[in-house]
Amino acid sequence: MAQNEVLVAGGGIGGLVLALTLHQIGVRCRVLESVRELKPLGVGINLQPNAVRELDDLGIGEAELDAVGIPAREWALVGLNGKDIYAEPRGKLAGYRWYQYAVHRGHFHMLLYRTVLERLGPDAVRLGCRVSGYRKDTDGVTALVERADGGREELSAKLLIGADGIHSAIRAQMHPDQPPIHWGGTIMWRGTARGVPIRSGSSFVGLGTSRHRVVLYPISHPDADGMADINWIAEQTFDADHDWSKSGWFRPVGLSEFAHEFEGFVYDWLDLPALLAGSDAVYENPMIDRDPLPTWVDGSVALLGDAAHPMYPTGSNGASQAIIDARVLGRIMVERGVNAEALAAFDAELCGPIGAVAMRNRGAGPFGLLNMVDERCGGQFDDIDAVIPAEERAAFMLAYQKAAGFAKEQLNTAPPTIPAGARVLI
Repeated sequence: MAQNEVLVAGGGIGGLVLALTLHQIGVRCRVLESVRELKPLGVGINLQPNAVRELDDLGIGEAELDAVGIPAREWALVGLNGKDIYAEPRGKLAGYRWYQYAVHRGHFHMLLYRTVLERLGPDAVRLGCRVSGYRKDTDGVTALVERADGGREELSAKLLIGADGIHSAIRAQMHPDQPPIHWGGTIMWRGTARGVPIRSGSSFVGLGTSRHRVVLYPISHPDADGMADINWIAEQTFDADHDWSKSGWFRPVGLSEFAHEFEGFVYDWLDLPALLAGSDAVYENPMIDRDPLPTWVDGSVALLGDAAHPMYPTGSNGASQAIIDARVLGRIMVERGVNAEALAAFDAELCGPIGAVAMRNRGAGPFGLLNMVDERCGGQFDDIDAVIPAEERAAFMLAYQKAAGFAKEQLNTAPPTIPAGARVLI
C-alpha cells in the first residue's frame, strides 16, 4: 500500500473530479472503472455556477467548457397554455461570478477523463475493474476487485471512495438493508435534435404540467445557420401500477412508443413533435432515486455522488453536487489529513443537508411551481401574478438555490473551497 493512497471506485464525473482534486492537494490515487472503454455517452446536463467555480479552480475554465457546451442565459417555466410562469437570468447574466453551463454529458465526461490522464498519468484510471466490495483493515481498507477478464484481485489503500453510481456495490455492503430503488411514477424520454434555440438563444425551458412536461435547452453554440444541438427530455407521470422495471437506464426506444403523448405541444415559438422527429436516437429512463442514508461513511470507506445521494434530475444538480462532494472532501483532507477522521467530518457536513436536497428534488424541486399552478388554477391562467404573486415565485426559487448551494450572494462571497496551493501536510 502506497502511503496515504486513495482508491476511487468509479470513473464517472464525481470520481474523476475527485481524482483531479486529490492530485491538486498532493494525494496519490487510482481510479477503478468497471467498463472496458470510456465513451461519450448520455445527453445534456447542467453544471450550476457552484460547480463551474470548482472546475475553474481545477484549471478547467470557460475555454474548455465552451468546447463541450454553452453558457445558460435563462431558466424558465412555461405553462401548458404557452404562458410564462417564471423566468430568471442565469450565470453571469444574473450577477454570478461564474456561468451556468449546459453541456453534453458524454463530451464533458471525456474532457475530465483526458485531463486526469494528462495530469496523473496514463495508469491513473484502470478500466475493466469493478470494485465489488471491501474489507476494513487496521490501517486502511482493502478493495475487492473483479476484472473484466474474469480475474480477481485485492488492492489495499488508506481510503476507499465509492463513486460507483446508483447501483453502488460499496453502498450495498455499507447498507445491506437499504430500501429498494424508489420510483415516483415518471418516465423520461431523452434525446437531442438540431434546432433553432428558443427565447434567449440559450434558455433552459420547462414546459407543461407537473405530470406531463418537456424540458429543452441547447448544449452547443449555434452554427452559421443558427442551428444548435437541442437537448430535450419528455416526461410523463403514470399511475403507481405502471410497469417501470422494463425501462433500463438509457434504453433505446422508438418515437412511436411515446411521441403521441406530446402532440399538443405546438406553439408559435415551438413545434415539439417536429423537434422530436429530428432526433437521431431516443432513450427511455425511469426517474428514480434512493432514500437518504443515515451515513455515507464506514470507517475508511465513504460514498460520493450518486452512490451517496442519487437524485431526481428536477433540480439539474446531480452532476454539480458530485463535483461539490469531491471538492469538499479535498478541502477536509487538507485540514485533517488522509484518514477516517476526514471522512467522518465530510459525512457530518454533507450527508444530512444533501439528503434533504434529494428529497426536495423528489418533491419536484424547482419544478414545484408547476404543482402550485396546477393546484391553484388547474394549469390554465391569463395572469400568473393572480395565481402566484411574483414575490412568492421568487422566494420559492431562492429557497431551492440556497438549499442546493448556489444562491448568488452566498456563492459570490464565499472563499475558495480549496485555497490556491493548498496541500495535504498531515
